[in-house]
Amino acid sequence: MTERALDKLLEQAEKIVSKARSAGADVAEAIVREGADLSARVRVGQVEVLEEASHHSAGLRVIRDHRVALTSTSDLSPEGIDRFVRDGIELAELSQTDPFAGPADPALIAKGPFASLDLFDPSVDEVGAQEAIDAALAGERGAREFDPRITNMQSSTFSRGTGATAVVLSAGFSSTWQSSMVSLSVVPVADDTDGKKRRSGWYEARRHRADLPEAAAIGREAARRTVGMLGARKVPTTEAAVVFPQESAASLIGLLASCIVGSSVWRRSSYLAARENTRIASDLVTIVDDPLIPRGFGSRAHDGEGLLSRRNIVVERGILRTFLCDSYAGRKLERSSTASGSRGSNAAVGPGTTNFILQPVAGSTEQDIIRSTPRGLYVTEMMGFGFNATTGDFSRGASGYWIEDGELTHPVSEVTISLNLDRLLQSIDAIADRFELRSSILTPALRVASMTIGGS
Repeated sequence: MTERALDKLLEQAEKIVSKARSAGADVAEAIVREGADLSARVRVGQVEVLEEASHHSAGLRVIRDHRVALTSTSDLSPEGIDRFVRDGIELAELSQTDPFAGPADPALIAKGPFASLDLFDPSVDEVGAQEAIDAALAGERGAREFDPRITNMQSSTFSRGTGATAVVLSAGFSSTWQSSMVSLSVVPVADDTDGKKRRSGWYEARRHRADLPEAAAIGREAARRTVGMLGARKVPTTEAAVVFPQESAASLIGLLASCIVGSSVWRRSSYLAARENTRIASDLVTIVDDPLIPRGFGSRAHDGEGLLSRRNIVVERGILRTFLCDSYAGRKLERSSTASGSRGSNAAVGPGTTNFILQPVAGSTEQDIIRSTPRGLYVTEMMGFGFNATTGDFSRGASGYWIEDGELTHPVSEVTISLNLDRLLQSIDAIADRFELRSSILTPALRVASMTIGGS
């Protein structure tokens, strides 16, 4: 996207804010987005789905006498914008008064220019339909050629997307930025001796096209994981250590992320609501929310309310140090914003995480953790959503490999793992020394000393 195109988005956002203010809004905040996506899915050498789409939309938040309204539209004609703004003003008149509603503190509003953080690769837009199909086919071939036991494919999907955003706030803030993403997901199928179909898979995603691993390598890793599950069986119900590699550990840390945002705290829908400055995890656990990582999937130079991004220490050596708040949650909890406001496509603002990171611990690789585990489960996949954020209760279906004397022995399926998240985090007794930048929740492999493993 050219600078002129970005300037056009900014002009549209400025026009929307100006019209809303002229129509009587005390506060007007507009977001205008434009983007393009392409996805190709193949199966057994044939193209099943090829989709390409573009989008252009605007969102508006207006506040009038502490009454808040949100509107959005994809009609950005002069008439469409007039109607869109008028609807926002009318909706505000119908809304209930909220004494906590309002913009961010004007004294905290950031001024540009802002760091790019290298989130946009212009070459991503150059990926056409045939290249996307070829990448998906290469991923599938890599899987099928890896092992003759790969007898079928569920899918191989290549996707790319780019977007541009402009935000204008009546408090005096404006910003534009661009982002991109490419990904490949491969899901092979193998026939087990008992007639069951074993399915696993692998995916990679990056901001920049050149950073995405080779398609065939992604396919091979997907196949390795699939054939590794052949002969999987249940284990007897027991209490044992559980090792979570990066992708599974991210699911656990993601549960914590949902419990430390200010909206969950003031609503009392988090088991951590009264736990600030108390121990919630083992001494090994330090978690930061860092929006300033170059090419990070959660990176941003400023938050959705125009506050300059900053690194927040959420958990320090097991102690919960802060909740992540936007301005609204901060007012409800009688504290300052942590520059954690996220703005949606309809201009709604709420607290959220950026790059939510469990810090690595030097000295142990994932293999070291496995070798030091006398007995337990290595979890490669979790199913379902068995988590109660209010109580912390956690229970999910799982599959992976049984560990005996520091070795992965046989594959395991159809078991459940359970433990209250409070006890789980405090039972982490090993964390690996590295992670890969594959999502906005970043965590090394980790081990929980003991969990209930429900099997046969």
